[in-house]
Amino acid sequence: MKKLFLSLLVVTFINNVSAQVKAPQSSPFSKVEQKVGLTDVTVEYSRPSAKGRTIFGDLVPFGKVWRTGANANTKISFSNDVIIGGKTLKKGTYAVYTKPSAGSWEVYFYSDANNWGNPREWNDAKVALKTTAKAESMPMKVETFTVTFDDLTNNSAVLGMIWENTYVGVKFEVPTDKEVSESISKVMAGPGAGDYYAAATYYFDEGKDINQAKEWIGKAVEMTKDSPRFWYLRKQSLIHAKAGDKKGAIKAAKESLKHAEKAGNADYVKMNKESLKEWGA
Repeated sequence: MKKLFLSLLVVTFINNVSAQVKAPQSSPFSKVEQKVGLTDVTVEYSRPSAKGRTIFGDLVPFGKVWRTGANANTKISFSNDVIIGGKTLKKGTYAVYTKPSAGSWEVYFYSDANNWGNPREWNDAKVALKTTAKAESMPMKVETFTVTFDDLTNNSAVLGMIWENTYVGVKFEVPTDKEVSESISKVMAGPGAGDYYAAATYYFDEGKDINQAKEWIGKAVEMTKDSPRFWYLRKQSLIHAKAGDKKGAIKAAKESLKHAEKAGNADYVKMNKESLKEWGA
C-alpha cells in the first residue's frame, strides 16, 4: 500500500510538472489564404499591436531589417511562379523581411523561411527577390499589424502590410492567362493518348463493350506511333484477342515484343512470347 501511495505521488508530481498554463499570445498567429487567378497564395504571420507605442521609426527602427510581424518570421507561399517588379519569383515558400523608412520600404523574399525573427546571420545569397514599395500615410490608425490581399484581378494582386498609420503594398502578377490558355488548348484538342488507354483498359477489365475498347486502344496506339509504348501495344493485343481478332492480336503482340526487347523489359517480353505461342504465331 505504501508503494502504491508513493507511485501515485510520483504520477501526480509528473502531471503537475508537465501541465502548462493556457493563455492568449500577445501577438496572435494568423493565416491568410487567397486564390489569385489560379494561383494559391498563403501568408502565415504573428500580429503585434501598438498598445500606445510609436511604431515606425521607434519600435520598428528605420533602416533596419524587420521580421515584418512578431515571433517567427512571416511566411508567404506561392503555388506558381509570380512576377514582382518585373522579376520572377519561383513558386515556393519564403520569409518576408522588410527594411522600413519614412517614404518607402525595401521588401525581401528570403529563401530560408524557418527563422525565429531575423536570421542570426543575414545571407544575401538567400534573397530570392528584393523590391521597393512606397510607404503611404493613412488617415486613421490601425492598432494591430495586418497583412491583406488588395486590388485583386485574375492576373495580379497587391500584398498589403498595414500598421499604425502606414500602408505598404507590393504588387505581384500571376500566370493566369498562360494557364487558362494551356487548359483551353488541352481540352479543345480532345482526349490524350493516356485518356484513351485508361478508358480502353477499364472497358477491357470490366467486361464492357469490347469493340469500344478496341477503338479507344487503337487511338492510343496511333497517337503514340512516333514513340511506341510496349504496354499500350500489349493491351491492344489482349483487347483484339478478346474481340476475336486473332490476326490483330498477333500483330500487336509482335510490335509489343519488339519494343519491350528494345526497352529491356523482361516481364513484357515473357508475356508477349507466351501470348504469341498461345495464339499459334
